Amino acid sequence: MASIGTRAKVIRPAGPERSEVGPVELFFDLVYVFAIIQLSHLLLEHLTWLGAAQTVVVFAAVWWGWNYTAWIMNWLRPGSTVVQLLTGLLMLAALGMSVAIPDAFGDRALLFVGCYLAMGLVRPLFMIWAFRGQQLASNYRMLLIWSAAAGALWIVGAFLEPDSRLLVWILAAVVDYAAPLAQYRVPGVGHAHMRLWDADPEHLAERNRLVFIIALGESILLMGNTLVSEGEIDGALVGSLVLGFAALFVLWWNYFALAGHDVQGGDGSTAALRSAYAYAHAFMVLGAIAVAVSTELRLTHEHLTPAMIVVTVAGPLVYLVGNVLFLRSRFGRLARSRFVAAGVLVLIGVVAMLTRHDLPVLVLSLAVLAVTGTLAALTAMSGRRHASDRRLGEVADSDT
Repeated sequence: MASIGTRAKVIRPAGPERSEVGPVELFFDLVYVFAIIQLSHLLLEHLTWLGAAQTVVVFAAVWWGWNYTAWIMNWLRPGSTVVQLLTGLLMLAALGMSVAIPDAFGDRALLFVGCYLAMGLVRPLFMIWAFRGQQLASNYRMLLIWSAAAGALWIVGAFLEPDSRLLVWILAAVVDYAAPLAQYRVPGVGHAHMRLWDADPEHLAERNRLVFIIALGESILLMGNTLVSEGEIDGALVGSLVLGFAALFVLWWNYFALAGHDVQGGDGSTAALRSAYAYAHAFMVLGAIAVAVSTELRLTHEHLTPAMIVVTVAGPLVYLVGNVLFLRSRFGRLARSRFVAAGVLVLIGVVAMLTRHDLPVLVLSLAVLAVTGTLAALTAMSGRRHASDRRLGEVADSDT
């Protein structure tokens, strides 16, 4: 009986408080401030195609660890002592992963993988215990099998040389990310179709908004540290700083016009939420990290390099991929403006590559800012128009 009572206390109750983001969830996110800093520095120190591939794979694990933790809190009561202890344990593992990020392809591979695998096993085991006899427990049994299979690949990769490790870890990430798409199906055992997951749209939306702000905060940290380390501040540095801040602001503006608190409605099915938050936000957060790295590069370099151009253009492009997936998943929109913006960004990148020896860094920054700023303004106007149309529809329905 005590066990049943304890389990009941950890389950988030139905009602208006279900969507609330608890303090322990915000506390957990603090680790990801450090993780995103580590990811940014990993890319900054390895500005090659190989370095970019390694950064993306490491990010894939970091993001999946955060994503699955955010999802379990859909159903767990954040004020429960047991849940808080679980969160603390997951937070410690996430911290271990973050510490290992700079040398994940070196001597700290086992630390990185061990912490990631610990998170991947502890979460479903806890959910199986907390929801024993319910559908959610069966769902997490299927997830546990997939996580263990991917974990075996992560462990194997940790014992290989860096080049081979990258290939095996890519396969491991594919298995992890394919699990929801495959409905966690295990031949001869069962499946956990998305319709069997009673997810809370508002809770997931708020959790993802908060982690995106954390990703944007990395740009602030990088810009502030650069300004302090430079010592003497001249006009060129101030100009670059203003442009960097403007780029950060329009990214925030665009995001909250797209997925902010005022954005209501949309497809609330778990399959749509999975695409919009587990996958689309991965691209948007990764894009924000690339924007932070490009800002740092443009603050500290007087002349363009191919790597600077690629990162400067790639950041908004990756972010736009997330935009397209988010809008398609939640609202069924094609998002033509994103495709146009992406095309213009690619054109800017090509022109910058051809003229990089004569093109000032400032000009590239202004060109990219013009595209992202225009898109942010259009997104805000479109959001207001959709909100107005929705209110008119509600008035018409009430009159009927």
